[in-house]
Amino acid sequence: MHDDDAVSLRQQKAELPLYVSRIKVYPRAVGGKWRRIKWSVLVLLLGLYYAVPWLRWDRGPGVPGQAILIDLDGRRGWFFDVVIWPQEIYFVTGILILAAFGLFLATSLFGRVWCGFTCPQTVWTDLFMLVERLIEGDRNQRMRLDRAPLTAGKAIRKTVKHASWLIIAAATGGAWVFYFVDAPSTLAKLFSGTASLEVYFCVGLLTVTTYTLAGWAREQVCTYMCPWPRFQAAMLDEQSLIVTYQKWRGEPRGKHKAGQSWDNRGDCVDCSLCVAVCPTGIDIRDGQQIECIGCSLCVDACTQTMEKVGRPAGLIRWDTLASQQAKEKGLPGARWKPVRPRTLLYGLLLGVVAAVMLGAFLLRTETELTVQRDRSPNFVRLSNGDIRNSYTVKILNKRQDEQRFTLAVAGLPAARLGFVGAEIEGDAAAPRLLVHADSVGTFRIFVTLPPTAAPAGSRALEFSVIGADGRRRASHDAVFVGPDR
Repeated sequence: MHDDDAVSLRQQKAELPLYVSRIKVYPRAVGGKWRRIKWSVLVLLLGLYYAVPWLRWDRGPGVPGQAILIDLDGRRGWFFDVVIWPQEIYFVTGILILAAFGLFLATSLFGRVWCGFTCPQTVWTDLFMLVERLIEGDRNQRMRLDRAPLTAGKAIRKTVKHASWLIIAAATGGAWVFYFVDAPSTLAKLFSGTASLEVYFCVGLLTVTTYTLAGWAREQVCTYMCPWPRFQAAMLDEQSLIVTYQKWRGEPRGKHKAGQSWDNRGDCVDCSLCVAVCPTGIDIRDGQQIECIGCSLCVDACTQTMEKVGRPAGLIRWDTLASQQAKEKGLPGARWKPVRPRTLLYGLLLGVVAAVMLGAFLLRTETELTVQRDRSPNFVRLSNGDIRNSYTVKILNKRQDEQRFTLAVAGLPAARLGFVGAEIEGDAAAPRLLVHADSVGTFRIFVTLPPTAAPAGSRALEFSVIGADGRRRASHDAVFVGPDR
């Protein structure tokens, strides 16, 4: 390349804008097998999302009656008969890891099936576009309406559309809040103006974000905001099922009239219907692109066109790159291999995490004990010479009824226990620690040793809580500190 050419090329690049204006996408409505599947998934997911907070579950008096509730005030999560405490946050971590490996496995098998069918952005955008289509019409009608000057009819249509979007967005924000508070009572408070400021803020914030992302941003969320398209390619290989255009069959493309021969030409009649129905506005015939969410609407559109012109369906279809490469060479399509090293690895990791989660859940106890020794001072020498350490003992009772425990200490045979706390029953010789249902009992405990039995420095010991049935429910290691000799 000559120097003048290089300079000219640099000048051309310098003149290109760093950012370009958005070209609005007007997706056209299309019917077909995949569109019906998407509608079914949409109804199922939105139905579950809006209905689950209203499911009731009787847990007895004084306990929330909502089947699924993330009770931030009570610091626990209710899932039917399962209660998750803050100390069990590892269950939430495990669920997130399971979701991640599940997404990796699904992507390696079926491409961006999550993005095209179940992603919240896709589901709510589909719903918003359905409302838009019902009010303003299909693709061509919406394009003409946007180009037309502002009239009373146009203003009414736009107002009704945006008002409908805001109602859906508000219902979305309210439904999300209902997962964290009691749904029936909070709904009444929302409309009566007596809900807390935090509730109104959260509903408002989620209303704005849903309205903005599903109504205005739409495909820009998938293209620019979502990180998943950037690294989902690492999950794919030549055996992943993806939405693809059979270029070997469709090219050379061109218009076709009834009665014309199909010799020396491809099956694609260049109707551009696959572009018109695409929610991100891309042309699948250009190959794999970061904007493609694998929604399969182009498959339905192309199938309709192939039926009209009398050509075999499947010009745009779900297939693997390996199969397409084989067909391009005139060979039979390569058989799909769902079992391969990549999927085996993801499946193994998924199974291991699931097994660990199940084991942790089955082994979870109904009682937990934590012990914290007071560090200032390290010990107290009493008037008779005895050495005393003080501890803060917390007993978590996960059961739905109050429990009475006795506390034992092992490792110091001569140790005597003293108790300070409002929830202590019985005499000093055999005190019982009362812990209410679904709560934490906090007690101050003194461990005292005669000077002859007190260790020099620190000595390990173990605290245990014993239930009313005499069975040890939980234990916790600690240390006793004595004077150096």
